[in-house]
Amino acid sequence: MAAAMAQIRAELGPDALILSSRQVAEGVEVTAAIDPADEPPPLAARPHLAHPAMAPPTVASPTWATPTLVATGEPDRAAMLAWHGVPPTLRTALGTGALETALAAALRFAPLALGSDAAPLLLVGPPGAGKTLAVARLATRLVLAGAKPRVITADGQRAGAAEQLAAFTRLLGLDLVAAATPAGLVRALARTQDGGPVLIDAPGLDAFDADQRALLAELIAIAGGDTALVLPAGLDTAEAEEQAQAHAEAGARTMIATRLDLARRLGGVLAAAGVLALAEAGIGPGAADGLVPLTPALLAARLRCGRPARSPPAIRAPTGNQPNGHPPVGHPPTRHQPAGHHVAGDAPDFGAPATDSAPFLPPFPAPARTRVAAPSRPPDTPPAGATPPPHPSGMAAPSQRPLHPADTSPRPVPIAAPRPTTQGWTADAPRFSPGSRA
Repeated sequence: MAAAMAQIRAELGPDALILSSRQVAEGVEVTAAIDPADEPPPLAARPHLAHPAMAPPTVASPTWATPTLVATGEPDRAAMLAWHGVPPTLRTALGTGALETALAAALRFAPLALGSDAAPLLLVGPPGAGKTLAVARLATRLVLAGAKPRVITADGQRAGAAEQLAAFTRLLGLDLVAAATPAGLVRALARTQDGGPVLIDAPGLDAFDADQRALLAELIAIAGGDTALVLPAGLDTAEAEEQAQAHAEAGARTMIATRLDLARRLGGVLAAAGVLALAEAGIGPGAADGLVPLTPALLAARLRCGRPARSPPAIRAPTGNQPNGHPPVGHPPTRHQPAGHHVAGDAPDFGAPATDSAPFLPPFPAPARTRVAAPSRPPDTPPAGATPPPHPSGMAAPSQRPLHPADTSPRPVPIAAPRPTTQGWTADAPRFSPGSRA
């Protein structure tokens, strides 16, 4: 399987997507594909979509990213570390010398033990930190290196956790063992005594809850190997440090920092690194190359990056007049269209200024317009003993006029005419329309 995956990567590139794999008489048959180049043309080639609202917002670069360079050729170190939110004590320790050297001296870096004779590796962390994907990436790295790891999922709490990891192990040709309880984890580890690296995906637990912290400590004791905390970058500095401290007290020794490709500020990662040793970094979405060893050089380069935030989705450009007689979206509101007013099908315009002294109103839906049925025609013969009320028009109602058997010609019949109001439709004074004989 390792040779087949290496051949696929060599022929189709690192972005090849493995669709399926199966055992055949000659070996392993793997079906792979690559995505076509379906990038849309640039906006300049689509003038009909050009609109000021579609322009990406201007995000100011950090003050240290472009201007002042010190004599060493680096950005202003103090401003850079302050922008990332690095704790003051660690900021002082990183203030002198080359940044890579200072990081190596102030923090601990330790690679994960993934050899064939290594103890089981248990990945723990809060829910949503990226533990399952980290296990899949480590398994992919081992398979590409020619090893065959044992993969165990101990997550019996999250719906679909085992299925998510099984989707990766099937493509890698690995067996997945599900152990939803501590007793199941003991039995699963007992069947893996024939050697090979063991990767265990723990459930997402709250290390600050007493019951979940007890379960976490029990899983770490059963695994009996290395325990790595999976923590996403971009967390608050104090929150990240407290998470690292709580998991270190439970038995964690190393840390895998995920989402380094998405987070702008890495102060939380450095704060947690003051408690746990840095081992791996998530730098992309790929399963084969999305997780790499975290070194002082990589961390220093990421700290210097200062990449601005990604732009939000573009807003659809207006096209022609909108329904119900409203002007196109983005036109200044009038006295009859307060700012923020929109109807179904229109994109709300929250930022257009009010004009002609019209007050600004929050966006609200168009009032629903429903018709109230006109009152039914009164019966020709009133109930016994009842006196028909006079008609609003002053003339006799049909039930008050004598009927002649030979009178078959149509005559006007009063009916109520609805008139529109701000609340819908209501009945008004009668009008006369030709109708059949009552």
